[in-house]
Amino acid sequence: MSAATVKRGYIRPLDIKRGRIDLSHGAGGKASAQLIEELFLPALDNAFLHQRDDGAVLGLPDFDAAEGRLVMATDAHVVSPLFFPGGDLGCLAVHGTINDVAMSGARPLYLSASFIIEEGFALADLQRIVQSMASSCREAGVPVVTGDTKVVEQGKGDGVFISTTGVGVLPGGVDISGRNARPGDVVLLSGSIGDHGVAVLSRRESLAFETTVQSDTAALHTLVAAMLAAAPGSVRVLRDPTRGGLATTLNEVAQQSRVGILLREADIPVKPEVNAACELLGLDPLYVANEGKLIAVVAAEAAGAVLGAMRAHPRGLDATCIGEITGDPHHFVQMSTSFGGRRVVDWLTGEQLPRIC
Repeated sequence: MSAATVKRGYIRPLDIKRGRIDLSHGAGGKASAQLIEELFLPALDNAFLHQRDDGAVLGLPDFDAAEGRLVMATDAHVVSPLFFPGGDLGCLAVHGTINDVAMSGARPLYLSASFIIEEGFALADLQRIVQSMASSCREAGVPVVTGDTKVVEQGKGDGVFISTTGVGVLPGGVDISGRNARPGDVVLLSGSIGDHGVAVLSRRESLAFETTVQSDTAALHTLVAAMLAAAPGSVRVLRDPTRGGLATTLNEVAQQSRVGILLREADIPVKPEVNAACELLGLDPLYVANEGKLIAVVAAEAAGAVLGAMRAHPRGLDATCIGEITGDPHHFVQMSTSFGGRRVVDWLTGEQLPRIC
């Protein structure tokens, strides 16, 4: 997630002397944002981190920015279980970082991969994960060009963790950021939400249940390219709603751009099987992770062209408009409900789904 400041509601400051990390600090919600704001940013503060997007846009010495800029993004992947309907840790590690690079409007070029493997981990499972990564790289046209491997003692690694870093190139004149949403813009969503989280949960030993839901994990850079080509200069914000789901991602955008967002509940696509699983588990699909969907904030006059480009692409067949940007001074995300009322859609609080991506 980006380091968007949490302004709504009171959160007790971090107790650096006596406090401890808990699972909520990795969930992508309020606690994650607070950890970034109060611990990481003060220590590592620089202009690139203050972009506060999923990837950093980098200038190069003696290089004309009008010709293009570099984008770099990094992500750690700790999903449990390692294999789930529609995907596994390997393809997730590739898709997640490619998408972080693509959400700036950049074309991903290269990946690095770092493996932390637990002693005793089955070589057959490691081969399966690496082959899945290789297949995903070939399909996306983005190779792994460097990497590292470490092995930790048995009981200290939970199988295998993978961190990937991606580098891409951003064409001159493209400016896409969570800071760019404006009142009057519309919010587009590329498809149904919650598929990935439900697919992963369905294979957890403590929760195992039958479902036909497959993870939506996929690389989205070609979808992004089609959207930008359809309406140059009209796409303001791109985000993939992973940890914390759609609700938390939209709260990040609202805070970064200092705007409000009004959603229409009836227009947010959720598969019946996902709804049923969420009801069974007491979850809200708005907060469930996705790995192959994006949201776009687009100038209203270009929304039709961008939506058409999305629906013409295999990764955006079910794309739809789910709301609009407002001038709310409180920067709330709100939802018009199916019952005719309105409610606030807040940040994710606590840890709803640990080890989901």
